[in-house]
Amino acid sequence: MKIGNQEFDTASHTYVMGILNMTPDSFSDGGKWNKTDAALRHVEEMISEGAAVIDVGGESTRPGFETVSDEEEIARVTPIITKVKSEFNIPISLDTYKSAVAAAGIQAGADMINDIWGLRHDADMASLIAGNNVSCCLMHNRSEATADELMKTVLSDLEESVHMAEAAGIARERILLDPGIGFGKTYEQNLRLLHDMEELHMFGYPLLLGASRKSVVGLTLDLPVEERLEGTLVTTVLAVMKRYSFVRVHDVKEHVRAIRMAEAIRDCM
Repeated sequence: MKIGNQEFDTASHTYVMGILNMTPDSFSDGGKWNKTDAALRHVEEMISEGAAVIDVGGESTRPGFETVSDEEEIARVTPIITKVKSEFNIPISLDTYKSAVAAAGIQAGADMINDIWGLRHDADMASLIAGNNVSCCLMHNRSEATADELMKTVLSDLEESVHMAEAAGIARERILLDPGIGFGKTYEQNLRLLHDMEELHMFGYPLLLGASRKSVVGLTLDLPVEERLEGTLVTTVLAVMKRYSFVRVHDVKEHVRAIRMAEAIRDCM
């Protein structure tokens, strides 16, 4: 897969995407990095710990989140994208489902659009991504959990997203898929999806897992957000064993180490 000017060996390695929330209200670290100087220090730290991509977000998508205007989201994300691109040689992913925000982010230097609605929210998103030849992560999402068979629904919805991407002319090497842990799914469905997440390989695209500090971890272990590292590490090891190409996480150093160990065990024969 290609993100920006960098090639990723998605067939044999799991890369870490470090999370940078430029928001006051994200569920895990809202307000912690939403000042430029603090954000840049955190990016430098994540890069030194082994992050391969930085994912910048300007609107919280936690349960019950309030949407912000395009203008506010653009004001939150574009300055830091510009600064990171000027100071570091690392691909930038922009976490947004709005084409206007994506357009501004791409102009600022974003290399990938991480769309939590898999192109199905904004009719202009697919053509925007294709026209700018940037990469995209297409995540599965629903406004509420389905009562139908979970995996069948996830695969069907992602198939729609893939068809939209292909029809718009997004290059195959620019597409990444995400099962959408924690989005439009019950606790039990999130566990089942983690158990069966290798089924997304049917599409032939690299896969990303984003389970960092999410409620499925908190509910399983009965722990608050700030104590969910160990549970998240289990999901990352699972992603390695199921040949996922990326994990999107808050704690970069620990996940880079866990990946190295899991890959050594997986590939020892």
